[in-house]
Amino acid sequence: MQAISPSAPGNLKSLIRPRPAPSPTRMATAVRCAFRSDSVYFPNGVGHSRADWQSSCAILSSKVLSLEQPAEKSGGGADHVAAVNGHRAAVDLNLVPIETKDGPAAPPVPAPAPQGPKPLSISDLAPAPLHGSQLRVAYQGVPGAYSEAAAGKAYPNCEAIPCDQFEVAFQAVELWISDRAVLPVENSLGGSIHRNYDLLLRHRLHIVGEVQMPVHHCLLALPGSRLECLSRVISHPQALSQCENTITRLAPQATREAVDDTAGAAEYIATNRLRDTAAIASARAAELYGMQVLADGVQDDCGNVTRFLMLAREPIIPRTDRPFKTSIVFAHNGGEGTGVLFKVLSAFAFRNISLTKIESRPHRNRPIRLVDDANVGTAKHFEYMFYVDFEASMAEVRAQNALAEVQEYTSFLRVLGSYPMDMTPWSPPPPTSGGDSD
Repeated sequence: MQAISPSAPGNLKSLIRPRPAPSPTRMATAVRCAFRSDSVYFPNGVGHSRADWQSSCAILSSKVLSLEQPAEKSGGGADHVAAVNGHRAAVDLNLVPIETKDGPAAPPVPAPAPQGPKPLSISDLAPAPLHGSQLRVAYQGVPGAYSEAAAGKAYPNCEAIPCDQFEVAFQAVELWISDRAVLPVENSLGGSIHRNYDLLLRHRLHIVGEVQMPVHHCLLALPGSRLECLSRVISHPQALSQCENTITRLAPQATREAVDDTAGAAEYIATNRLRDTAAIASARAAELYGMQVLADGVQDDCGNVTRFLMLAREPIIPRTDRPFKTSIVFAHNGGEGTGVLFKVLSAFAFRNISLTKIESRPHRNRPIRLVDDANVGTAKHFEYMFYVDFEASMAEVRAQNALAEVQEYTSFLRVLGSYPMDMTPWSPPPPTSGGDSD
């Protein structure tokens, strides 16, 4: 499966399930079928009579900006090309005539020939799958990545969609190419993944869940390769740092080189048949790309866990029947004076709400804050955005009151999501020696 890339817009469109443009005759049939079907949904509501349905279609058509073509090209005012959201559509949105008591109506005017690429239609932007349908989940990396395993744990039997960048995974959900995204936000050894924290603020997706995955690294190479013949080890920067001591002991002569992701390193070696290069990746990557496991469990610390967030276009409804976690981001109000951060944190402490994480990121739109003091002059301080996770559901009154108080001390406050906590039991695996395989 090919990963989605922002530099290749065709890849994005290839994952959308297109439907061929219907002929005028088939459009008339589709209109009549839609009238008889109770499953057709219009956001503004549609009655069950023909008059109600035609009125709704007329309202929809009236909202579309029509671009009239010159008379000599269009043959009159009947033929025109509609523009929807700035895109030129190849199908006229006029109502299809329906037979009357006096006989069949005049045949519909044929639509003009398509001009340029076909724009997205309502049928392309399919809603979330109904019950029993396969969920489409975007993740960063290639098949065999730990993010793919996290997507499978979060949504069993889903259709995993690989993306080459975190940004693309966000866009895949926003453009309805995928239904969910599963992305890492922190690792027990490497710390926070700041890129995804910044993307959470830039995009309007909602956190709907979390999943924690233990990371089990393997040293992979082409079949027949030997440790003493390795001159290079490639992997994601965090994977290299998590296995530094073990790799130094197993292959001290090998240099380290960082790449985009762990499974991508294995794919690169297999594609280019590099016998002097090894990759740090998962055992599943070895199976997918025909690699040999030279050493199993090469991470320096066996307690290596990555936390992933599950993202969707719409939030879920918070509940109180199970443990929930809420994630927020805020910027403190400089006009409140000193101790603003203490006041914000006290709003949770006074209500016995436990904070599980606090992360600060520089404020991109206002990175510097000036503080005037007559005695020492003008001081310049960095302005920060604070990300906070706390153990409470937004359905609880104490959480609502805490955020109401926090809002008094902040210039910006946004709830990123209130979602169930991952309560899966987990215990660290026994320590491994990272020895050679036979």
